[in-house]
Parts: sequence; C-alpha cells; structure tokens
Amino acid sequence: MKIHHLRNATMVLETKDKVILVDPMLGKKGTAGPTFTLFRFKPQRNPILDLPHNAMEIVNKTTHCLITHLHPDHLDKAAEAFLKEKNTPIICSYKDANILKKRGLNVVQTVNYWKQTPFLDGTIEGIPAKHGYGFVAKPMGNVMGFYINLQDEKSLYISADTIYTDDVDKVLKRYKPGISVVACGSAQLDIFKPLLMVMDDIIRFVENSPGHVIANHLEAVNHCPTTREDLNLELSKRGLIEKTHIPNDGDIIEFR
Repeated sequence: MKIHHLRNATMVLETKDKVILVDPMLGKKGTAGPTFTLFRFKPQRNPILDLPHNAMEIVNKTTHCLITHLHPDHLDKAAEAFLKEKNTPIICSYKDANILKKRGLNVVQTVNYWKQTPFLDGTIEGIPAKHGYGFVAKPMGNVMGFYINLQDEKSLYISADTIYTDDVDKVLKRYKPGISVVACGSAQLDIFKPLLMVMDDIIRFVENSPGHVIANHLEAVNHCPTTREDLNLELSKRGLIEKTHIPNDGDIIEFR
C-alpha cells in the first residue's frame, strides 16, 4: 500500500487496483471556510495553504472515497463538486449517509460502529471517535474512525478527529493495526477545551500503537497550533520517532 498525504486529513490509499480518497479538502487556500478562531490563534481563512502541486494527479485516479465526518476541513465544497462530477462511490458512517445523499453524492456503503462489513477485497469496521475533551465533543457532532483490512495489505486504523478514549485504546491494543493514523494538530476554538488529542495523548497513542503511525491534521488549518517540528521533538525525546511518520504535504509513504 502507498499512502499519499495531501493536506490536513486528506490522504489517498493506493492499493494494487484501488485508489481510495480519504476526507477530501480539495479547495484552494482560503476557500474551505472562515477562520476557526479569532483571538486564540491568528485568524486566517482555511485552508491556510494550497494543495501540493502533485495532489490532483493522484486524486484524479480516485476509485472510492471514505469520509469520517462532515466538517469542511474534511469535506469541502471543492471536494463535493469533484465527487459529484466523477460520481465517485462514497463510504461513510450510517449517520452521515442521508446528508451526503441530499448533497448529491453517490453513497454506496454505510458503516456502523463495531460492525465489520465487507469492503472491496476485505473488511471495514466503524470505530467511535470523540471530537473533543468535555462538553465541546457534543456540538462537534458525529465522527467515525475506520479499521480496514484489505487483502495482502497491512491492517489500517484511521482514528479520525478524536481524543484518546477507551475505544481508541481498544483498537490499538486488541486489533493491533499495522498502520495507525492520528490527528495531531491539537485543534482548539476560542473557547472550550481542545478538539483533538493534546501532546500527552498523542504520545500515548504512539506508545500503544503496535505498528507504524502516521501523524496528520498538521499546519493546514488555523486552529491547530501543534507543528511538525513540535511533534518530532516530543517523539524524539521519548524514543518514538522511529515508528512515526510525520509527512509533509505531497509525501508518499509505502508499506510492504
């Protein structure tokens, strides 16, 4: 499997015969929506940078699209237009299916929590995700992580926008994914607690991951203060950097 990291949480899973686009934010700089904070962090329209120059080359090969939730930094208007034009098969949480269908997207499969169902030449299972610490998680809405097993590929856990929970812990320790993806930007609005894992929980995620870890959701939207440099420094201090990939936008990671 090749994993193309494009920007924020947008990535492409390339197998021998499938190209799976995940959480597409495809618009140009500043087109996905207004700033997420006004005073905690510098106000900027999102995304705060453009896609890498090589992004659409692989995106245009998309055969399927996987969506964890409906926030605009995971599915923007440009992505919706692309998916509608191509009539791309969409796989998503059963809680998001009706909204996506109303937007004109081609939802071909829904996924439920803790229920394994066929997916391509393997299986997919929905994993609960909690988008924030404390009260803020409720208004942030439904999010679903995915545990994916495809034939002749390493198992993959896309944890999505979540804090560290007992459900996350269960997947890492019991399912033992070969590759785990974690959102590391420590996003926070002007009020309330953080929306994503803070550094201590990111460290715990990496420590408890039995295989490779891919860090994403970094340096692309204005409410995510954690940088690649910050993360590299903390993981290096704890001897965890060797198992962690912190890709730059446009990087390709290949797993055999």
